[in-house]
Amino acid sequence: MSASAENSRTDLLPIVVLASGRGSNLQALIDARDAGTLAVEIRGVLSDKPKCQALQRARDAGIATVALSPRDYADRASFDRDLFARIAEFSPRLIVLAGFMRVLDPAVVSACAGRMINIHPSLLPKYPGLHTHQRALDAGDALHGSSVHIVTPTLDAGPVIAQAQIQIQSDDNAETLAARLLPLEHHLLCACIALIANDRIHLASDDWRCDGQHLPGPLQLGGDGELAQR
Repeated sequence: MSASAENSRTDLLPIVVLASGRGSNLQALIDARDAGTLAVEIRGVLSDKPKCQALQRARDAGIATVALSPRDYADRASFDRDLFARIAEFSPRLIVLAGFMRVLDPAVVSACAGRMINIHPSLLPKYPGLHTHQRALDAGDALHGSSVHIVTPTLDAGPVIAQAQIQIQSDDNAETLAARLLPLEHHLLCACIALIANDRIHLASDDWRCDGQHLPGPLQLGGDGELAQR
């Protein structure tokens, strides 16, 4: 689907994406949108890294971009206020943090309660924050994975919507583990957003429901690429 064809539809979930790095999860969303498997309108991509690859991926796909440098602001709170003012101009129903490497001020998070999700490379609640692959290896874990969760003021602590898991191999290091997990991250994020776009997942500030029901735990990504309760 072309960007112009996308913009002509009215049944798409309007989203914005925040990213700080290479933008591989963003590219997965763009590819799924273009393939017609993800009913979203990506209205904008915003970043705190003006030269990051994610912004170039967005430009190549004809998506509006906004780049803000934290060094231009007095403090984190003022940067975040401006960032989220720019987000509001796109009128998204969902804000997707896809490799956005900043801790957000609690005030802006609270203002977007139930409308913002993040993909994090660990099986939360294990290993919030950085260096998750090495931390899983150092702990001797048998399993590693990725989680999509609702963003709340506490870092990586919001309700987990869904997860993807992989076995840790004996010869894994942080780089190989990250590389093996990344394709599953892409599928996981797209699958979660697809359920939200199809009104099957409903978010709240501290809760979520699938098909109108509270579930006892996160959905799990299966080998078929579908999310289900395990």
